[in-house]
Amino acid sequence: MKYKLVIFDFDGTLADSFPWFLGIVDRVADKYNFKRVEEGDLELVRGYEASAILKHFRVPIWQLPMIANHVRTLMGQDIHQIALFDGIDALLRHLSHSGVTLALVTSNSYENVRQVLGSENAALIQHYECGVGIFGKQSKLKKVLKQSGISAHEAIAIGDEMRDGEAAAKAKIAFGAVSWGYTRIEALKAHSPSEVFTTVGEIAEKIA
Repeated sequence: MKYKLVIFDFDGTLADSFPWFLGIVDRVADKYNFKRVEEGDLELVRGYEASAILKHFRVPIWQLPMIANHVRTLMGQDIHQIALFDGIDALLRHLSHSGVTLALVTSNSYENVRQVLGSENAALIQHYECGVGIFGKQSKLKKVLKQSGISAHEAIAIGDEMRDGEAAAKAKIAFGAVSWGYTRIEALKAHSPSEVFTTVGEIAEKIA
């Protein structure tokens, strides 16, 4: 077994929530007075770090907690529209049955996460850190490490954003970049991830 602890991101890694987000982002922009999404914006910012994305859309840092809470509430109302990526159910079962400890660190809410995962999948995950600030993943990764009792060199964080990789590096654990999420895989590769996954099935093949 290459890694004993796998810490997943949720949105864009396990859950295919981006199409839903595109449907509500302009409403949120109007409510909080930041820039609406225009043609060409999405492909451009898919190569940006989180701070650059916020700057591009002129989102004030001080508003982030309110915006994040509002988006979580909206998602809760539309939770039936959010599904897991194909193969995630089988992946979680395989990793768990192989003896891998599973964890989840996400800015989304625990309630939303459980609804999308379903009770059986949710029960496979042993450590949850939800409602994490956009730049607060590092401390939560360290918390999961401590709770699990697993050493940093036996752990990997898997996500779809550069901030996931940055948080993993600060927590001194490996980072696995997925190609099906929000950030372009070329941009993620530029940060030298320990693993690159182009399909959900590759996670099982490379980890357990």
